[in-house]
Amino acid sequence: MKTDDLIELLAKDLVPWRFRSIVAGAIAGGIIIAAILFFGGIGFRPDISEAVESNRFLFKFVVTVSLAVTAIWVTLSVGRPGGSLGQRGLALAIAPALLACAAVVELLVLPASQWMPSLVGHNARFCLTLIPLLSLGPLACLLAALREGAPSSPGLAGAVAGLAASGIAATFYAANCTDDSALFVITWYPIAILIVTTAGYLAGRKLLSW
Repeated sequence: MKTDDLIELLAKDLVPWRFRSIVAGAIAGGIIIAAILFFGGIGFRPDISEAVESNRFLFKFVVTVSLAVTAIWVTLSVGRPGGSLGQRGLALAIAPALLACAAVVELLVLPASQWMPSLVGHNARFCLTLIPLLSLGPLACLLAALREGAPSSPGLAGAVAGLAASGIAATFYAANCTDDSALFVITWYPIAILIVTTAGYLAGRKLLSW
């Protein structure tokens, strides 16, 4: 049997709604694990009641939730036999575009003397540690779900799962992080997300191959 014929057979055998249900269960499980880690060992920032009144604080969640939602949507595509990024892959640009716009606005509003302090912030080390840590559960759950999907591009599927997992993790971490500057977020959050995405790619190549 040719490879293309095998992919077509697998794609027909995997009912779309069944795969969506499996991924939905993985997401729910991953969120629960991340929530347990967050509330059990990290928690909200001390000034959370005042922070929720800040647009800069709330905007972090616009970015992280956008990343999580679009990456999950793309995962449903790349996680099946014959699946590819296609037009859905363009959705992954939404979160970076939003963040880039916010960073430009901040550069225009802040005095140049405040650019570097805002970028460096106070929590870079925690950002680079806690986002990957909180991503472990969601990534493991999504990889388990993708094993049921038999993706044609294991590395790509694992990488997109890493994006989704890091989006979930970053949403939790944003509630703890006291650095709300878009310059901080656009610098350190992507580095942490890249760590998880790379881990997802490597794990995908090893665990999702068939």
